[in-house]
Amino acid sequence: MDFFTNTNILFFIAAYLVGSIPFGSILAKTFAGVDITAAGSKSIGATNVLRVVKETNPKLAKKLGIATVLLDALKGAVVLLVAMYFEVSPSTLWAIAILAVLGHCYSIYLGLEGGKGVATGLGVYLVLIPIPTLIGAVVWIVCAKVLKISSLSSLLGLVAVIVSASYLNDGLNVGSNVPMYIIVFIIIYKHVPNIVRIIKGEEKRVIWKSKFQI
Repeated sequence: MDFFTNTNILFFIAAYLVGSIPFGSILAKTFAGVDITAAGSKSIGATNVLRVVKETNPKLAKKLGIATVLLDALKGAVVLLVAMYFEVSPSTLWAIAILAVLGHCYSIYLGLEGGKGVATGLGVYLVLIPIPTLIGAVVWIVCAKVLKISSLSSLLGLVAVIVSASYLNDGLNVGSNVPMYIIVFIIIYKHVPNIVRIIKGEEKRVIWKSKFQI
């Protein structure tokens, strides 16, 4: 029974379960009466919330999109902050971060379907590597305003985080950048269809002051 009383294990389980909460889907169903998992890209992220809800209620779509970004970012961040309070090791913190992103991308509540992981990744990165993450967020927002392509803006912001962290937080206090790269891999893997459409020039633009592919 030690397995269920081990602090690290409990945080790992909590990170995945909390990360799995599909806030975008919950908000869209509750306030707009639509199932975003069956419409648009079928992603549970803010961009799909915006795109699907916008068809019937543009003003509500923007509010729900912003709420989805914030809640998805908080999912992993909150678990990390609680874990920090209990003074778990840096390696445990990074494992929690990875599991939170995995939960968002492969939600246990949605049959292992989910979102693209950007907002949840942003949240955990902001806690663990704040300065590189803020740099990436600026790149993300600027690219979104200029390019108006959510997925491309998200990926460029992610690249900015990686490059910045490689100089400012090399080793991540665990002697390796691998945990950060694992999160990057998950996010990029979930964006493969978007990347293919970008290369073909077929990726849709999203008109929103804060355009994020989550």
